[in-house]
Amino acid sequence: MYFSIIIPVYNRPDEIRELLESLTVSDYKKEYEIVIIEDGSTKVCENEVTEFSNKLNISYHFKQNSGPGDSRNYGMKVAKGDYFIIFDSDCIIPRHYLSDVENELTANYVDCFGGSDAALDTFSDIQKAINFAMTSFLTTGGIRGGSEKLTKFQPRSFNMGISKIAFEESHGFGNIHPGEDPDLSIRLWKMGYKTRLFAKAFVYHKRRIDWDKFSIQVNKFGKARPILNSWYPEYSKLTFFFPSVFVVGFIISILFLLFSLWFPILCYALYFCTVFIFSSLENKSIKIGFLSIIAVTKQFFGYGIGFLESYLKIIVLKQRPEQAFPELFFKTKS
Repeated sequence: MYFSIIIPVYNRPDEIRELLESLTVSDYKKEYEIVIIEDGSTKVCENEVTEFSNKLNISYHFKQNSGPGDSRNYGMKVAKGDYFIIFDSDCIIPRHYLSDVENELTANYVDCFGGSDAALDTFSDIQKAINFAMTSFLTTGGIRGGSEKLTKFQPRSFNMGISKIAFEESHGFGNIHPGEDPDLSIRLWKMGYKTRLFAKAFVYHKRRIDWDKFSIQVNKFGKARPILNSWYPEYSKLTFFFPSVFVVGFIISILFLLFSLWFPILCYALYFCTVFIFSSLENKSIKIGFLSIIAVTKQFFGYGIGFLESYLKIIVLKQRPEQAFPELFFKTKS
């Protein structure tokens, strides 16, 4: 089995440097290649790639901007491997990652897998708080955090693998973003392919974003879900509504205070106290515990409001997704 690591990058040369540096200390001794796709960047990473070209087997490809999904497809088309591993540029790869993936594929082969994400001690406090919100079982990130209680795992494209055969038959990622990864997973299922979580194959996901960017990101996640539900109604779940129920319930609990009804808002207070305690213990920091309350609040409200807006436009009003939310769709160029 020959791995091709596919990494799209857009204006992030420093991130690529860290990712490539982490691969130089990999314990995987077999030959593999790294394919860097520069997605129309104005701050290119060609110098960083050249710097590591004597340590790693790297190829560099510059293309017009067409989004991360199309860039991954481009990379898989030019790659030489028979199994593709896809990373986001803001990931740092543990030295055992490739060995763990090979062991999993050897023991129980699957044509598409996904891994979880974790935080390094060197990450900022905000990054650690956002990581908690995106991975904890207390939030919508529980599945991404490594839950193995799913019969069908939907890999996320910051850390996933797909066989060349499955890519060629499915034609890879669609032009929606975000949402291109669950879209691909569902199409693979419908073609008879299986997906699986590789619990040991985690990456350190740095997420170089601030609070505003995080809110925008999760809002887009919320908008994408009803679109996917309209495409694949058989895979819609009640749990997708939870963030919106959380938001509506919070607003109602505030209104109840006008009538001196305290129980609903106390339930929310108990939940946030639980978030604070778990995050503080996990990160060994009271400050990160407080920041996690902010992160979780932004996660639920961003996703929940985005979901409600999209549900109204897509499910109720039957608007075309590309017209309702043009910001979620890239024009395919590869």
